[in-house]
Amino acid sequence: MAKSKSVFVCQECGYETSGWLGKCPSCNQWNTFVEELQERINVKSSAVSDIRPVKISDVQLGEEERYFTGMKEVDRVLGGGAVRGSLILVGGDPGIGKSTLLLQVCQNITADLPILYVSGEESIKQIKMRADRLNVNNPAILMVSETSFGSIERLVEKIKPGFMVIDSIQTVYCDELSSAPGSVSQVREVTSRLMKIAKNMNTTVAIVGHVTKEGAIAGPKVLEHMVDTVLYFEGERHLSYRILRAVKNRFGSTNEIGIFEMRDVGLVEVDNPSAMMLSGRPRNVPGSVVVSSLEGTRPMLIEIQALVSATSFGMPRRLATGVDHNRVTILMAVLEKRVGMQLYNCDAYVNVIGGIKIDEPACDLGIITAIASSFKNVAVDPGAVFIGEVGLTGEVRAVSQIEKRINEAMRIGFSTCIIPLGNMKIVKQMRNIQGMDIIPVENVQQALEAVMLKI
Repeated sequence: MAKSKSVFVCQECGYETSGWLGKCPSCNQWNTFVEELQERINVKSSAVSDIRPVKISDVQLGEEERYFTGMKEVDRVLGGGAVRGSLILVGGDPGIGKSTLLLQVCQNITADLPILYVSGEESIKQIKMRADRLNVNNPAILMVSETSFGSIERLVEKIKPGFMVIDSIQTVYCDELSSAPGSVSQVREVTSRLMKIAKNMNTTVAIVGHVTKEGAIAGPKVLEHMVDTVLYFEGERHLSYRILRAVKNRFGSTNEIGIFEMRDVGLVEVDNPSAMMLSGRPRNVPGSVVVSSLEGTRPMLIEIQALVSATSFGMPRRLATGVDHNRVTILMAVLEKRVGMQLYNCDAYVNVIGGIKIDEPACDLGIITAIASSFKNVAVDPGAVFIGEVGLTGEVRAVSQIEKRINEAMRIGFSTCIIPLGNMKIVKQMRNIQGMDIIPVENVQQALEAVMLKI
C-alpha cells in the first residue's frame, strides 16, 4: 500500500511547503500552516486530443444574455444584470446582509428556470423564517441545506437551475479531499467545480465568501481570480446604510457602487444617495464642507467635516475616518507651507459623514477647505460644492467628468461650484447651468478666499 504524502498549506494565501513553518514566507502571517494530504489524480493524455484552436476572426459575438435581479442598484454594480453562466463572489463582514441580499435577488430575478438556494450554515426552517420577514415567496425557489459538494452536484444535474446561490463557500467540502471544510484546498476545489457547472450548464452561480479580520475574502487569493465578478458588501454596524462595491467584473465597470438601507423588511434601495448623505447637515458651522465624488458613473455629494484644536500633548494627533490618513497629513503640510497656517501644534480630525470611504483625488480641495475653516473658525458658504485635486505646490488640478459633478450639485440645489481653472474649457461648453455660480481657482489660496470671509 502506497504511503500518503502530506504537505503543509498556508490557510491565508495557499503557499505550500513540505514541512511546517511558523511564518509564511509568502504572506508573512504567523501560525497559518495546516497539514493536508496531497491527492494525486491521474489524467489521461487522450482527453486533450480533441482540442482544436479557433480563429479569433471566426468567433461570433452577441449581446450577453443577462438575468435582471429586480434591484436597480445590484444591476448597476453587475453592469446591467447577472450574465448567464457567470460565477459571482459576494463577500462581507458577518451580519452585514449578504444572505438577505441574495435571498431578495432570488425573489425578483427574471430567471426562467428553477432557482436553487443552497445553505451550509442554516436549516431550511431558518431560511424560511428570514424569507417570511422579507416577503420572499417565489415558488421557483428551491431550498436545500447541504454541505457535501457531491450531493449538491447531483442535485444541480437533476433540476438544472438557471440561478444558484451557495451560502457559503467555506462550509462546502469535496469528499475526495481529506482536508477540513474551509481549508485552502477545499475552497479552491469547490470553486473550480462550481465554475465548470456555471460554464457547462449556463447557470449563474452566486457564492458567499467569509472575510478575514483585515476585510479580505478568506481563503486563497486564487479564489478571486477564478470567479467572474467579486462584490464586497460594506457598511458600519451602527449605521443602516450598506454599500455594494464591485472590485472585479469581467462584464462591466469595477468602480460602480450600489447603496442600500437596512430596514425591518430587508434591504431597500437608495435612489438619491446625495440627498441621503447630506440629510441632517449643519448650516453655517466651521469645518463642514460638501464635495462632489464620483463612484464609477455615479456622482455623489458627500459632506466632509474637520475639527482642528490646540493640542495638549507634545505630538499632535492626526485622525481620519473615511479618507486616507496619509493624504490628510500631506494636505495639512500644503496648508502650512503654501497658505501659512500654523497647524504643527494642533490636533486634526477629519470625518466623512455616512460611513462612506473616498479615495478620489478630486476631494482634496474639500478636505483642505474643511481643515482651514475649522482652524480659522470661519464657516464656509453652505451653498458651495468643492471639486479639485491639490498638488504639493498648492495648485488645484483638473479632474475628470466635471459635467456630471456640476449637474449633480445643481440637481440637489447648490448654487456655487469651486472648480479647477483647467476644467473651465469643458464647463464653457455645458448647457443649462444658468443659476450656478462657477468659480475657477488656480491654487488653494484663491479657493479659500472665494468661500471664506477671511483666512
